[in-house]
Amino acid sequence: MIREIHIVCLDVPCPPDYGGAIDMMNRIKAFKKAGINIHLHYFSYNRRGTPGELKPYCESIHVYKRKKGLKGLSFRLPYIVASRINKELIDNLNKDELPILLEGLHCTGILPYINYKRRKVVVRMHNEESLYYQELARAENSWFRRLFFRRESRLIKSYNNRLPSECTYTCVSEEDVAILKNRWKLINAVFIPTFPAWQHVDINTGTGKFCLYHGNLSVAENEEAAVWLLENVCPKIEIPIVIAGKNPSARIEKLASGLKHVVIVANPSAEEMDKYVREAQICVLPSFNCSITGIRLKLLHSLFEGRHCIVSEAMVKGTGLEKTCHVAKDEPEFISLIKTLFGLSFTEDDIQLRKELLGDTYNNDKNTNLFSQYLW
Repeated sequence: MIREIHIVCLDVPCPPDYGGAIDMMNRIKAFKKAGINIHLHYFSYNRRGTPGELKPYCESIHVYKRKKGLKGLSFRLPYIVASRINKELIDNLNKDELPILLEGLHCTGILPYINYKRRKVVVRMHNEESLYYQELARAENSWFRRLFFRRESRLIKSYNNRLPSECTYTCVSEEDVAILKNRWKLINAVFIPTFPAWQHVDINTGTGKFCLYHGNLSVAENEEAAVWLLENVCPKIEIPIVIAGKNPSARIEKLASGLKHVVIVANPSAEEMDKYVREAQICVLPSFNCSITGIRLKLLHSLFEGRHCIVSEAMVKGTGLEKTCHVAKDEPEFISLIKTLFGLSFTEDDIQLRKELLGDTYNNDKNTNLFSQYLW
């Protein structure tokens, strides 16, 4: 029997150049590999286009415009939700009773218009969004965006209380499961790990020649981490450091311009980013989040393909991956660990530890089977 599914994505999942897109795109590939026919629906709003790379994986593709600005605002609903309530999408989903996978809380605004009691509906929770937007507000420099993120966080908290308990909510961390069950009373919350591109530990032994910070630099929390490194760590060491990621700000570029041993790599391709991770001696990943939610794909990338990893507690807490990293709590500890690890060879024993601790937790084929239990 051929299985079919509707997948509704908050954004075009290709190219997979940020955490949510990586999770969505690799899930689409894994479902296709498992013989599942996919009817893909996504919102196009940020110049990411309609990539032809999606066609081999989907039986049909439907693209919708997201409401922007005032058209997407609501007094009761978060902007990320209200701006994605689309009549054409609702009509298309109501033409049959196939199971539906909604990617992100963002897409759940259509639930009141879908008969979710006659079909299976699973919501993929990429983060606990009220905490995520709370952290975006904390890290944001613009007062206007800070106010918007705070408003969004408040609206999401209220909205979470109205989510239907009949649906299944799959979370990327056990901590998020606990929050959904205990705080929002969503008893059908379950843990299914993220779907990374990296399926096997593949790391170069020996030593690299630089340290690396990588991430989507247009996100406030990642810019905050890069700026902290440039202001507090880079000036106090002479070790080469590469900061690579999407859309670095003028502030990052300016801070780096006065440091000869720092290189900014803007908008590297996936292949280029893989190369930087594999060739680095140390992946340095500070995070200043006060509230932990989700999992950082850049951490998994660093652990599957990179040598030594120095992280702050917020980056690794609750992941079960603490033993694979060197945890630093402040500036002196980051500097000390960088100096210690820069000349320390990464060995086969180190690789074996990574394999043992990562195990098959992030095996996309296994986790596709987990998803299937809740969809059919």
